Amino acid sequence: MSDESKPKIHGRGNKRLDGVLDFVAFAAKPMPLVTLLDEAPRRIAAIFEADVCSLYLVEGDGHELVMRGNVGFSPSAIGQVRLHIGEGMTGEAVEYLRPVTSDHAPEDAAYKHFDVLGEERYPVFLAVPVRGKTGPLGGLVVQRARGSFEERDIELLAALGAIIAAGVRHAEIIDARREKPLPRKAGGGTRKVTLTGRPFVGGRALGAIAALRRPAARPSESREDADVREDRKLLRGAFDVADKAIRGLADRAKSLRLGDQAAFLSTYVEILGDQRFRERADELVADGAGIPNALNRVAREVTRTAASITRDAFLEERARDVEDLCDALVMLAAADKRAELPTKAILVGDALSVFDLLISARAHPVGVALTDRGGGPRTRTLLRLFDVPAIVGVEGLFRWASDGDVALVDADHGLLVINPSKGEVAALREYKRVQEGLD
Repeated sequence: MSDESKPKIHGRGNKRLDGVLDFVAFAAKPMPLVTLLDEAPRRIAAIFEADVCSLYLVEGDGHELVMRGNVGFSPSAIGQVRLHIGEGMTGEAVEYLRPVTSDHAPEDAAYKHFDVLGEERYPVFLAVPVRGKTGPLGGLVVQRARGSFEERDIELLAALGAIIAAGVRHAEIIDARREKPLPRKAGGGTRKVTLTGRPFVGGRALGAIAALRRPAARPSESREDADVREDRKLLRGAFDVADKAIRGLADRAKSLRLGDQAAFLSTYVEILGDQRFRERADELVADGAGIPNALNRVAREVTRTAASITRDAFLEERARDVEDLCDALVMLAAADKRAELPTKAILVGDALSVFDLLISARAHPVGVALTDRGGGPRTRTLLRLFDVPAIVGVEGLFRWASDGDVALVDADHGLLVINPSKGEVAALREYKRVQEGLD
């Protein structure tokens, strides 16, 4: 056999071929979704010598595309950039299940602009759908500053999108509106599921789920005279602790330059500094009402005063703040088992209040996940003050999560993984190790 007829073994040295084969080897291995979201865009951008690579997933009711993986744009875009299927050139690729290209994307009529991206710097655009068994799973996009994508690029990206599809399918991202939870018990009685939300405070954390709690709805009965002196002492201590904590939060807000966003904290400082408020609570406790009953009555009196003045928004808000503060004082003054939280937990709820920073923070939570109701400006400010990994807008949170379940908050991508796999826990540990090394 002549040398010309021998088969040729293509060794390493062809950068593009090496990149494709390395990607195939990478994608063939089981891996956590977060690893796929981080690594696939990076590797694909290198193969195509692209400035940007983005991976979008179909979420919600099946009509929304969310950027969950990216290289080339600011990390703040992940989980925030969203399109309807059919919207923008990426949405068109997913809607028609066909590639879409442009050498001048910002000039295209279908182009969707996002201020946060600044993608006009990369006008050469190629998007392909990521297909599932019955429809689209997402979209894959590469962009360059210059240099058109060729036919072979379109074909290759479509093929790589098919490889990514297998990893996405294995992630079990739950469509909260369409799927129903299986029968389960708290503390690990459900299969692993992944819920999606919007990243707010970056980072990743692992812990047991704990729902945000409030004091018992019914205050305890009046106590014996022998307890009055101790109650008054506990109440004074609670006021002092709350005052110190609120002032600390106000100082932290100032250091973060939150400005008007944290102005409500000054109201709490004023309430705690109101001598009439303290004296009224102390008077009721001295009369034997007990701390919970006394603070509950003070809150009702403030609420009635606000209600007697027609449409005074300031007083109505102040009344709500007093009620929130009274709840916290009850907890600070005397232990309430119903409102105690496990340490180093993942807190879940609809929204955060100052109560949560005063009380829940004592348990040193490691992460927060809030429902789609948790998007108010005050909640967002408190999340920044809490300063732990946090995601908001998690649909179906209470349908799938229960106290005691182990959960992983990935606030870099906007994911809440309930009952994460060993691989996902290992990936989190590696992430922590790398972060500590960077610090």
